[in-house]
Amino acid sequence: MVTNKTDRGSEFSSPDGGSDRSSEFAAPAQGLLLVDKPAGMTSHDVVQHVRRIYGERSIGHLGTLDPFATGLLVLLLGRATRLATFIDAEPKVYEATIKFGEETDTDDATGTVIRAASPPREADVLSAVKSLTGTIAQVPPAYSAKSVDGTRAYDAARRGEPLDLAAVNVTVHGWELGKFTGDSLSAKITCSGGTYIRALARDLGRLTASAAHLEQLRRTRAGEFDVREAATLESLAETPVRVRTLRVVPDA
Repeated sequence: MVTNKTDRGSEFSSPDGGSDRSSEFAAPAQGLLLVDKPAGMTSHDVVQHVRRIYGERSIGHLGTLDPFATGLLVLLLGRATRLATFIDAEPKVYEATIKFGEETDTDDATGTVIRAASPPREADVLSAVKSLTGTIAQVPPAYSAKSVDGTRAYDAARRGEPLDLAAVNVTVHGWELGKFTGDSLSAKITCSGGTYIRALARDLGRLTASAAHLEQLRRTRAGEFDVREAATLESLAETPVRVRTLRVVPDA
């Protein structure tokens, strides 16, 4: 098993292109860092910012987030990247807002509307949610990082030649339904890694004889890690937080 303790991140620079101050410090940061990703950035963008802040080039993350999404990114810095397979970052927990009436080519609010339909009845939504719970076969979004014969799905979709993606088994542990207004639904969704919440929104629309896409998404948990413990990029730029040092210990 992997345990962690905190250790002060000792190298930093401004994430907005300021001077790199890492040469002032003796050693790069090593360990685990929780970041609250803002909307409009890729997960790779966040990694690049953290590289400049801590002066550490070797950084990985335990599960990406789409650019429009916000929330928890679990980052591993330095030699801690070698421990990725030992860290339990499941299940994932998301807060989602699903918009009914329109399906988009990206399955989220950033895409182009490709189909419109009347909003569903609440009873049909409740029935469809049950069908989308447990182990299900999910077809990934056309705009995703899935690949077929070396071609990325999003590259093919941008060329107007979407790939025929095979369904993948994922596990949706549960839905905690919030407000249903007729044309939107808020929900907290707990699921396995590899689950596309965008695809859940798309399929919810189809199963209710309506159309739907994901309007908002925020990841709040990944395994034992909570977004409430995460730092924003702005706060990291001002004062780098402590990096959790990881170590492997034998299971009892």
